[in-house]
Amino acid sequence: MRTLRPRDAQGVYAQPRGEVRRLEHRGALHKLAHGYYVVVPQEQTGTGWMPTLEAAAAGIATADFGPANTVLMGLSAARLHGAIPRALGAAVVAVPAQRNTITLVDRAAAVRFVKRDTSRLDAERMNTELGATLVTTPEQTVLDLARRPSLGGAPDEVPGAVRILIARADMKLLEELAASQRAWTSLRRALDWAGRTCRAGHHAP
Repeated sequence: MRTLRPRDAQGVYAQPRGEVRRLEHRGALHKLAHGYYVVVPQEQTGTGWMPTLEAAAAGIATADFGPANTVLMGLSAARLHGAIPRALGAAVVAVPAQRNTITLVDRAAAVRFVKRDTSRLDAERMNTELGATLVTTPEQTVLDLARRPSLGGAPDEVPGAVRILIARADMKLLEELAASQRAWTSLRRALDWAGRTCRAGHHAP
């Protein structure tokens, strides 16, 4: 992803912070948060361009943890799957280690990190303006939203998003994930929101 931290440029520039500021003033870099910048697409130079919140969150997390350990989840995954149309004030990213919330400086928004074993999440690669990133699948997103509906600060958006995601979900996979992740309570809640039940012969314990 096209995210740059000044400390990553120490082997390239004698004064990386000064060079980064110069590139920002020229419009070649856009500042996301303290210590995090993104390369502005050449055709967008001078237009006031900035990436979506979800792309910015993925870029920041990738810079810190690498692409294999960064997974957009919860509300952010729902946004990328088209289940939440409006822009939100927080992004949610699964990463393998504890990390404090980062407040963005280019908008009134923040990136919230959730410590999880990212290798155990059901995820798929999706494209953003800053490059490809891992995003939880619709099925995993349903369980995550139902497990922690307040995570990300927009609980009113969650039931509607779950209904949209369940309509396109593989129910067999959804139940398998609920079983392997001990998330039957989350599955029940999600199905209640969607007015659905477990498939015949596959009742949650």
